[in-house]
Amino acid sequence: MPLQKGKSKKVISSNIKELLHKFKQDGTIGTSHPKSMEKAQQQAVAIAYSVARKR
Repeated sequence: MPLQKGKSKKVISSNIKELLHKFKQDGTIGTSHPKSMEKAQQQAVAIAYSVARKR
C-alpha cells in the first residue's frame, strides 16, 4: 500500500507504521537494508516526515 498523503500526526504515524511493517516482512525500507530495528525506525520517521513535507 502506498504512503498516505497529508501532514497530520495521524497520517505521519500511519506511514511510519506501514514502513516498519514492511521492514519486518522483508527487511527493507525503500531500497535500503537497515541492520537494526532502531535504524529502521529512524529511517521510517525521516521518510514519513519527508513525504509529509512534499505533499
